This record gives sequence, C-alpha cells and structure tokens, in this order.
Amino acid sequence: MQTENFEPLLVKNSGYVFLKKVCDQNDGTLIIAEAQKDIPFDLKRVYYINNLKNFISVRGCHAHKTLRQVIFCIAGSFTLTLDDGATRQKILMNHDNAGIILGQMLWHEMSEFASGTVLLVFASDYYDEADYIRNYEEFTEICRKGGGK
Repeated sequence: MQTENFEPLLVKNSGYVFLKKVCDQNDGTLIIAEAQKDIPFDLKRVYYINNLKNFISVRGCHAHKTLRQVIFCIAGSFTLTLDDGATRQKILMNHDNAGIILGQMLWHEMSEFASGTVLLVFASDYYDEADYIRNYEEFTEICRKGGGK
C-alpha cells in the first residue's frame, strides 16, 4: 500500500502502520501484524470495539501520558480526530490494513461510525487508569507547558 494515497498526518506522535495483506479471491483475505516488525512496540494488550449501537457516539476523548497504541478499522469506517495540543486533524479510517499510531500525549476521538464498524487496537502496556488524561482542558494545559513532547 502506498503512503501517497493517504492524507499526511500533521499531528505529533503519530504515523501510519501498513500491515501485509494477502488476498485470495476464493478464500478471503489474510492481514498480518507482528510486534516489533509491523507494530512499533512490544504488545501488552489488544482490544476491539464492535456492536456500536449509537452511530452518533463519540468514543475515546482522552490522551495517554505514556501508552502507545495503533488503531485500525477492520470493518466499516469511522472518523478519527487527533489533537497534539497545537494541531487538530480528522482522518477517515476505512482501510482494514492501514492503522494510525496513537503516541504519547495525543488526544484522540472516534466518531461518525458506519454500520458494522469494528476497531482493533494494539497497546504497548496493560490498562492503567493513572495514564489517562480524560479532561481536554487539562490536556491542553499540559501541552502548553511543554508536556506534549
């Protein structure tokens, strides 16, 4: 997959991850993700979001102090909004093998879900509530003081 077909990412602490996709017209598609090779960190946690009933929901709405993640839309589509405290960008997620790195101190929101959407996330660490910043004003204040790395 060519990166020139994708919108440039303008926010800090982000990037694209493209997974190998093997298509067989008769037997379906195989998409492969390997830690430290495709995913730029050791995997400690994998989770997915599905069965979205309210397609006008906004999910996420937080940043992480140290956790790194890669988010994929493996079915359907949604809008991913990223904010590094200085730049805010919206990206349409609708390629099953193209993910976005959600680095440290990167506010993210997911919205505008199509019917049947499934999100898959690889995370660099176990769940830790203390790593979350759930208040946008607190996030922007930390970034303003230079904590946005």
